[in-house]
Amino acid sequence: MAGTRIEDERGAALAQVSSAMVALHKEQFGRGPRRARSDFAGGDALVCVLEDALLPAELTMVAMGDQQRVRESRMYLQVATADQFITAVEGIVGRKVRAFSSATDPDHNTVFEVFTFEPDPSSDGHGPRRA
Repeated sequence: MAGTRIEDERGAALAQVSSAMVALHKEQFGRGPRRARSDFAGGDALVCVLEDALLPAELTMVAMGDQQRVRESRMYLQVATADQFITAVEGIVGRKVRAFSSATDPDHNTVFEVFTFEPDPSSDGHGPRRA
């Protein structure tokens, strides 16, 4: 049963991260992605995949072949608000973020938020720190 409790804690933390990423995107862009999922990627990384994330104007730019402009504008805004993303994840996961990166795939209307954490020897590396 202890394994189930830990899995439940991890699942709850991942759901909270997804919700936080959606809320931050909505705050930044006026609408959030339609689908979001977060997963731990090994012991010290977290990836959040946000689908159907682009705005109608960005989709128009993609249709015109201007994917790079979409990538650049998204990256600019992400850099300007990186602290908000980092603070949200640190508060949910309970670990210090070492690095954060955001990437956009305009052709597939998908955004990736990637976080790496400082190593935590007291954690198994798969979720929130346990007391």
